[in-house]
Amino acid sequence: MTTRKGFKRLVRARMSKTGESYATARRSLLGDSASTVHDGAARGLHPDTSAVATALARTGIVSPVTGRPLSEALVLVAGGGLGAGYILWEFKGADAAIVTLGFRNRWQYPAAWMVTAIERLGIAHVLHEAGGARAARATMEVILDRGLPAIVAIETGALGTWGLPVELFGYAGYPVVVTTRSDAGYLVDDRGAEPFRVDDEALAAARARIGSFKHRLIEVRETPRQVPEDRLRQALMTGLEDQVDHLRSPSDSFSLPAWRKWSRLLTDTRNAKSWPRVFATGHGLFGVLLSVIEEVDGGVGANGGNLRELYAAGLRESAAILDRPGLLEAASAWGASADLWEDFADAAMPAELDGATEAVEADEELHDAVMEGEPGRARASAAAGRVWAARRRYAGEFPLAEDAIEDLFVDLSERLAAIHQAELTAVEATARAIGR
Repeated sequence: MTTRKGFKRLVRARMSKTGESYATARRSLLGDSASTVHDGAARGLHPDTSAVATALARTGIVSPVTGRPLSEALVLVAGGGLGAGYILWEFKGADAAIVTLGFRNRWQYPAAWMVTAIERLGIAHVLHEAGGARAARATMEVILDRGLPAIVAIETGALGTWGLPVELFGYAGYPVVVTTRSDAGYLVDDRGAEPFRVDDEALAAARARIGSFKHRLIEVRETPRQVPEDRLRQALMTGLEDQVDHLRSPSDSFSLPAWRKWSRLLTDTRNAKSWPRVFATGHGLFGVLLSVIEEVDGGVGANGGNLRELYAAGLRESAAILDRPGLLEAASAWGASADLWEDFADAAMPAELDGATEAVEADEELHDAVMEGEPGRARASAAAGRVWAARRRYAGEFPLAEDAIEDLFVDLSERLAAIHQAELTAVEATARAIGR
């Protein structure tokens, strides 16, 4: 399999030869597939959008246009598209800072977002929540016994696929699709080329670890059928209008002003939440920069990256379904934003820091291995070990000169300001295309 590092070299080489943008060159090399627009062998990109698309496909729900399952990109459009979010958390007890980034509309409410997307498509469904593990398991097994998939919220550490250290169990999770029960446990689809085999105990622990998840499960109650064409068109238009209204909002935590706020906090030393003050000693900076790369780059980390190119793919599909060619212009604008985010991720970790490049490459290998599914388990574990060794090595310090760190923050600040402007332009292109 071509490694992500090798694939990126191919993309850059094509860009140099043809003058294409990163997103255009990448699509040309991968083939212009709306459902697989990221690097590597995975079938899905983002946990929430992929879980919905996978569950609908396994239920036999198809597009009236193609007769094939609805793409992840169209699910993203129908659900309301993109978001923007930046929050810096400082946990004094843990002596750590964590950056949370949001790239999907209502990124802080994944279950509500998935239900909204499913409802807009006119798909019958039930959201189950249970107070105890026994009732939660019984509900899931009834669904599986009917031959239907179950979208299940899990905590990533207990599932064991990403190689997280035990001290980070219980902090984060996302939806997966449980497809089959067997004597050995369950088959779990987590976007990869093959499912994971997860035993009863591990799945129960992953469902129970985060109390606020309430053993959440979404059941799709349908027989195989096409989504009616008028319903699909309505879902896409509603999602596009939702997208425009959301990203025009003034929130600097959940909409486009978040990027402007983050840009300023990278250099504004007067603010207590500014990076020069929070990371004045270098403590925790390496881990935060690596986490930023994991959040931004769809080929690193667990959350699917910035989603801009996936959304552009959805707009290209929507342009044909809705007969709105202006959405092609909007797709190009969001593709340009995707390029800027790709460059931002490339710039986030200084190559001159010993071992930094190797840590990012190990993180890329970890992602690729998880996206192989069960066959990649051993490789994922080894790659995770290298990632966390690098994180621990630099947990207490960031051994670069003060002026080099300042230059890094200034560079990232300028890149974020350019992203903010590019996305304002993209939103207005989207609005024009739908007469909003």
